Amino acid sequence: MDLLLGGRCAGCERPGVTLCAGCRRLLATATPFRAWPDPRPAGLAPPTAAGAYGDELRGVIIAHKEHARYGLARPLGQLLATAVRAALGDRRAGWLCPVPSPRATVRQRGHDPLRRLTAVAVRSLRRQGFDVRAADALRVIRRPEDQAGLSAAARAANLEGVFGLRSRWAETLIDQPVLLVDDVITTGSTLSEAGRALESGGIRVLGCAVLAATARRRASGS
Repeated sequence: MDLLLGGRCAGCERPGVTLCAGCRRLLATATPFRAWPDPRPAGLAPPTAAGAYGDELRGVIIAHKEHARYGLARPLGQLLATAVRAALGDRRAGWLCPVPSPRATVRQRGHDPLRRLTAVAVRSLRRQGFDVRAADALRVIRRPEDQAGLSAAARAANLEGVFGLRSRWAETLIDQPVLLVDDVITTGSTLSEAGRALESGGIRVLGCAVLAATARRRASGS
């Protein structure tokens, strides 16, 4: 397609390759930060974001997620690994549990972007000596309504009871360091509800690792 129509960078949209050297460097040098939503939803485990959801990073995430530009999986997965490292702190091991999407959404997109990025992050971290593994421990048991335009309170109500724990994972993850992973955090309602589903099975969530945080939050070092 790039040969026929001419490619553009997914981040800055300059003509050329899928991801230009400048945008690739931007992702590679990201500094993770604690990204608490404001207001903070009850039960949300500490969220760590690799970057702010805007400009180049927003473009790259959307291009991979909505337009199936699979070549972006590696740099985005490595970016997710950066957030995971920060969220783990001094730990060198842990389980990464991606927040699932409804099956209909996966079919419509033609792929499952977050699971692909989680797999890339796991491979990247294992090459760095971390004993991390992916845990497909959650499933969608009720499809929520579209979240666009909803307030934080409305999002929380819309997501109540959306996720369920896959019972076969309950024993495996007990007393293990578990991180929830997602692409973007906005109000934190999705991650909070996903954490509730895990904790209903006795699984403690250590924290959350995401690619990006929207501007509707405070960034802090706490």
